[in-house]
Amino acid sequence: MRVPINGRPQGSPLPINQQTKPMSDIGIAGLVLIIINVAVSCRGFTNRTFFESYAFEIDPILVGKDYKRLITSGFLHVSWLHLMFNMLTLYAFGEQLESRVGAFYFLLIYFASLIAGDLLSLFIHRNHGDYSAVGASGAVCGIIFASIALFPDMEIGFFGLPTIKSWLYGIFFVVISIYGIKSGKSNIGHDAHLGGALVGMMTALILEPHAFRENYITILIITLPTILFIYLIITKPHILLLDNAFSKQEIKHYDINHKSNESKVNKQKELDVLLEKIKCNGFESLSAKEKLKLEEYSK
Repeated sequence: MRVPINGRPQGSPLPINQQTKPMSDIGIAGLVLIIINVAVSCRGFTNRTFFESYAFEIDPILVGKDYKRLITSGFLHVSWLHLMFNMLTLYAFGEQLESRVGAFYFLLIYFASLIAGDLLSLFIHRNHGDYSAVGASGAVCGIIFASIALFPDMEIGFFGLPTIKSWLYGIFFVVISIYGIKSGKSNIGHDAHLGGALVGMMTALILEPHAFRENYITILIITLPTILFIYLIITKPHILLLDNAFSKQEIKHYDINHKSNESKVNKQKELDVLLEKIKCNGFESLSAKEKLKLEEYSK
């Protein structure tokens, strides 16, 4: 799952295959992804500067053009519990999918889902200046839904509960994600989940189009509401404003152009102060820091 940084991870149930696979059966690409996630997350746990430099944050991405965060944020997690949920889910679904499509296409599904989830989250929260999040959930959801497309009869269990068919899990997932985005009920990043899940499923179907012919009813039931909802987000963004007991929260809104213009105005004010000081007392009256600042502004 993916969570905003300023919230704690909430326990959406961990989906697992009905049959338990030994660790030796996991595909090489999946194993490498798990190792990288653990290594990067551990660094983030102990180094706040590193964490903040690579997390998903609206201002650095839209204003600072720091687009690498669309990928790097997917390898950071807020806690060991958060990391464990995502990695065990990747382990549970990854081997069967990787063995079918191969390591290269498995990685293609993973990263396409990761970026798609972050792009949808970026669009939804583009005016939320304080929004930030981390987690591999967009990518992991892509792996889950690619598996649902290719293995619709696969059974999924939730610790101690009866197993259900993967396609039924997919329908529940879409409904919960759409409501979660609209209501703001929890601090789970449902938008990244939904975007990653949709792209993961579509990528798998592009790789194996015959799966659509075999499972088209299930796939359409899952994908059509998702596509319709994303279309409505783009064309009628006000539908996200759902006034209920769960959605009453204060979120900072601003226009990105206004944010950029405000920064330029502040720099111009600083430059005016420096020029006025030079006019009154000469260039040598500037401190070393002020001279560096003037040189920076001159560029």
